[in-house]
Amino acid sequence: MKILANDGISKSGKQTLENAGFEVLAVNVAQEQLVSYINQNKVSVLLVRSSTKVFKDVIDGCPALKIIGRGGVGMDNIDVDYAKSKGIHVINTPEASSSSVAELVFAHLFSGVRFLHDANRNMPLEGDSNFKKLKNAYAKGIELRGKTLGIIGFGRIGVATARIALGIGMKVIFTDPFLDEATVTVPFFDGRSISFELSSTPLENLLKTADFISLHVPSQKSYLIGKSEFGLMKDGVGIVNAARGGILDEVALVDALESGKVAFAGLDVYESEPIPEIRILMHPDISLSPHIGAATEEAQDRIGMELASQIIDLYK
Repeated sequence: MKILANDGISKSGKQTLENAGFEVLAVNVAQEQLVSYINQNKVSVLLVRSSTKVFKDVIDGCPALKIIGRGGVGMDNIDVDYAKSKGIHVINTPEASSSSVAELVFAHLFSGVRFLHDANRNMPLEGDSNFKKLKNAYAKGIELRGKTLGIIGFGRIGVATARIALGIGMKVIFTDPFLDEATVTVPFFDGRSISFELSSTPLENLLKTADFISLHVPSQKSYLIGKSEFGLMKDGVGIVNAARGGILDEVALVDALESGKVAFAGLDVYESEPIPEIRILMHPDISLSPHIGAATEEAQDRIGMELASQIIDLYK
């Protein structure tokens, strides 16, 4: 049985599948050639990340497909309901990338509170001629310890983000329509751990209370954070979106940055991805990354192994 890993797969995942008797085609086929390639090569399992789109045209055009696997959490590039209506198994890897995304959130937070994103732009240009000026420009950093992090969406990635926050001494509040209470356990290197009992708070209260906000929700039909939500936030709040583009109104974000309502933003995802708006790319108060939340060696290894395990289980 042939598997097309169109957006790549880890060596360990590929090896595990091959050891189980599958033939893994780790090639990248252009979207417009995907249907033809799958049919010509008699592919039964299609594995994708965020780049490849698997909508009705691909599903209808590839009647031999048995499994569609998403390496990651979000499924907005797959027509899940339609695939299931055709008898196709749709799988993803919700456990694999949580820690990597959470660490990226804090990379943006640390960058924002110490102006590293802007310093890394300006030091190569002016570091030799305006060192003192830049030193003064970045002299009003703040610490995360003791501040309140508001987490919107408390699934696996939200919880992983909370663990880091609690570990560095932040207060954590969260809102989630599907969860009233949660126990967050923070593990340490020596096997010890400490657990915290948290209760969900209404979104409005979180927006008014948090010093920093991190978004961890799936794609939405409309903005979760727009002009009215920014209006409720504390002056000088920091906000990070490493979830999905389109849940945060980028026009309203720029306005909030310009007014000083928002001190900085960290973005890993964008409304107009893969071509973010130039106002976003050039803004000095936005820390930027190109949708790399799960792009660590460890996460990719776990993703490959999790996909392999699910595929093998389905064909036992």
